[in-house]
Amino acid sequence: MTTPVITKSSEKIAMTTPVVTKAGGDEGRMVTMQFTLPAKYGKAEEAPKPVDERVVIREEGERKYAVVRFSGVASDEVVEGKVRGLKEWLERDGHKVVGEFVLARYNPPWTLPPFRTNEVMIPVE
Repeated sequence: MTTPVITKSSEKIAMTTPVVTKAGGDEGRMVTMQFTLPAKYGKAEEAPKPVDERVVIREEGERKYAVVRFSGVASDEVVEGKVRGLKEWLERDGHKVVGEFVLARYNPPWTLPPFRTNEVMIPVE
């Protein structure tokens, strides 16, 4: 499996994990997907240039997240429950949430649900 970065020179890039998804815009119907490029691309400008203008390559700075890992299908209901539980735990222990959650998925879509690994990640200070 390769990432959706298609270059004019047909360079294949190995798939990395996790694939991070975030709902937003248009009443949550639009989903942004984030792929992590392999370490050989130390800077964003070293990465192959995508030919699809919808694909943007950018560097993300370091962040600190509170994370809960779970297996199975990451349905909206399951994710909402994990987010709610993690936020309650963070609030109870005095941690400050500084942004919206993201969902990290570690397996291809054809992986059987009991073998899938997912994480809900909430940025904290």
